[in-house]
Amino acid sequence: MSMSPDIADALRALGTGFNLPQVQALYAPLLAQQPREGVERLADQAYGPHERHRCDVYRPQAAPTAAPVADRPVLVWLHGGGFIRGDKAARANIGWWGAAQGFVTVVPNYRLAPDGRWPSGPEDVVRLWAWLQDAVAAHGGDPRAIVLAGESAGAAHVAAAVLMRRFQPAHWAPAGAVLCSGPYDARLEGLAREAFGIETPDPRNEAYFGPEPAAWDAASIVDHIDAAPLPLWISWAERDLLQMQVQGAELYARLVSRHGWQPQLRWVAEHNHYSGGFSIGTADDGISAPLADFVRTCARAVPR
Repeated sequence: MSMSPDIADALRALGTGFNLPQVQALYAPLLAQQPREGVERLADQAYGPHERHRCDVYRPQAAPTAAPVADRPVLVWLHGGGFIRGDKAARANIGWWGAAQGFVTVVPNYRLAPDGRWPSGPEDVVRLWAWLQDAVAAHGGDPRAIVLAGESAGAAHVAAAVLMRRFQPAHWAPAGAVLCSGPYDARLEGLAREAFGIETPDPRNEAYFGPEPAAWDAASIVDHIDAAPLPLWISWAERDLLQMQVQGAELYARLVSRHGWQPQLRWVAEHNHYSGGFSIGTADDGISAPLADFVRTCARAVPR
């Protein structure tokens, strides 16, 4: 089902700027009606030593007489928040939705700046993946069929983990990755602040990457792609923040023209930077339906 006219009208009126509180309020009544039957949530599972190394695991409830089988696809979803804020609770809707699709769905917190500076994000993605290799079978998930997904800052963390070999441990083998409206070029954001309407000093990027251009160079994912290809989804929204539209296109172009990758490219109509994640679990399946298909396709392609 497509987006309702009322939601579409409201998002058009909000435009492309920072409007998270308004978008959250817009979707709150819809998500309050989200079904939760048949899904079990295990909250605050520790995947590392930091207080932010906690994740919520959403899993389909098995029939009481069913034999334990660890063959479900696994979807991991990292929240956004500009590197400095955000919490897994804001994406509980994706946990409930994913488990209802038959996925073991993992929604983590990760370290935030300024406590967590670059490269804490990809390090936490890899730490979570490694923990799931041992832990997810107990929840019915297949550790070979893990799809790593993120939005905004979460997409940047996933992108660094899957595109930069330096972060990848032995036996690293996620089944796929989903990058929604992420920033992938720290140098570009630092040098084009006026064009993008970014403050100086930048309270987000400087808290995470630091204030020095040399640090931005080292953290610009688009310049350091050296990992083996994997199934990849790159998307941004029609009313996204301008810098996310530019960087999504830049990442896609670099991967195709310089590295020979063929990611899925998705332009999400009507949505803005914040609304896509909130739409998952509502009647609007413009994002959730292709996302579910992508996860299933990645899982089917895993060598058995």
